[in-house]
Amino acid sequence: MASEPAPRVAVIGGGIAGVTAATALAERGVDTVLLEREAALGGRLAGWPTTLNDGTPVTMSRGFHAFFRQYYNLRALLRRAFPALEALTALADYPLVHRDGLADGFTGLPLAPPWNAAVLAARSPSFPTRELADVNVVAALQLLDVAVPDVYRRLDRVDAAEFLERVRFPASARHLAFEVFSRSFFADPRHLSAAELATMFHIYFLGSSEGLVFDVPTAPFPQALWHPLGAYMRGLGAQLRTATPVHAIAPGARRRFTVECADGGEDVDAVVVATDPQGLRELAAASPKLATPAWRAKADALRCAPPFLVSRLWLDRPVAARRPAFLATAGYPTLDNISVLERYEDEAGAWARRSGGSVVELHAYALPGSCRARVEHERLLAQLREVYPETAQARVLDERYEMRADCPLFPPGSFDERLTVTTPDPAVVVAGDHVRVDLPVALMERAATSGFLAANALLAGFGVAGHELWSVPNRGRVAAARGLARLLAP
Repeated sequence: MASEPAPRVAVIGGGIAGVTAATALAERGVDTVLLEREAALGGRLAGWPTTLNDGTPVTMSRGFHAFFRQYYNLRALLRRAFPALEALTALADYPLVHRDGLADGFTGLPLAPPWNAAVLAARSPSFPTRELADVNVVAALQLLDVAVPDVYRRLDRVDAAEFLERVRFPASARHLAFEVFSRSFFADPRHLSAAELATMFHIYFLGSSEGLVFDVPTAPFPQALWHPLGAYMRGLGAQLRTATPVHAIAPGARRRFTVECADGGEDVDAVVVATDPQGLRELAAASPKLATPAWRAKADALRCAPPFLVSRLWLDRPVAARRPAFLATAGYPTLDNISVLERYEDEAGAWARRSGGSVVELHAYALPGSCRARVEHERLLAQLREVYPETAQARVLDERYEMRADCPLFPPGSFDERLTVTTPDPAVVVAGDHVRVDLPVALMERAATSGFLAANALLAGFGVAGHELWSVPNRGRVAAARGLARLLAP
């Protein structure tokens, strides 16, 4: 590459997938420009400044994200900016509480499967012994035989709720544990592919030895993640253009493409499309020469999950000291989890120490499309007071809430129609957590993995070595269970 001009690539989208792809390209000497429509990097993990009623400048975001130890490729990206992952801190547990009083947690479990699952079932009140005899063992074995994409061939046309009914796990286990997993996709289990649920359970539990312990940033996302990664990319020579929406991709005059922006175009040799599903649909519709008509039709078919709401409250008194930093909930009308930010985030901690209060964040997933943000915010506040009764006496000193509907939806039967990293045009690749990746990855890790894969596809075309990728084993960890599952499979 040193003897001739470096190829120039536009990466459209500055979330995890786009930042990963841009980093991977720039590290190999590619002339890279990243174009992000918002004012800052981060995508769904972006943050932005706001000022509280008391004059305190703080950072608002779209809410809590868990950085699981199984996110090998995402963590490899983060190590570019902080090699020891010093911007992350571990949370001690992942407690789950049902409205009827049942509670579970994952701390203290063996890390290696299948002992982790066995000990969880033995100690958990969600798996009453008298009901375990009714479990459909043949169906349950499918959770021990997960390989991608094979699991999608077997389970993609079944919804997650139906699959759990087939397995006949105790109702308490379905509601408390499995539905918490499924709702992390921002979707009702009835509208989520059972293959996604099985893959997720494999990633976090039955296929890996890291357990369900996870890390969180010690500062708001911009300060902890995006400012250091942005500085790293600029140090590699990448150009970062935020607040720059891309309107279309057209055939170029001097290079293969012209990426059309409001403040002028970028002439490039290749493009990484790393937008959210809605952004990709709009871009494909506005770019009639991009890839092929069949590919653009697939892009047009992309759909988003229902709305979700993030509410953040600045309270005049602390929540009880026994409350965990993060709590997943089940059985409530809309409340899915509660975070107490001062337990781990420096900015919230400083405010809480100064004011004597607490910073509490609430999430509601898979809300009705016709819902109103303010109404749902008030409903979340009422549910918080039920879960943490001491907050009923607290005065809300300030509040912020964000409703969005831009996460990908993975309904039953959709796997074969998903976009892949590569397209009919080798100079156009796609990255994001909506993209089909034939590895056991999900959520933020799918975004990062697809970003590396997109960069690797272009690098191969440039005759340059790509980047190594990792995943949990792409098969069940117990050979006997895999064999039995296939022998008994319907």
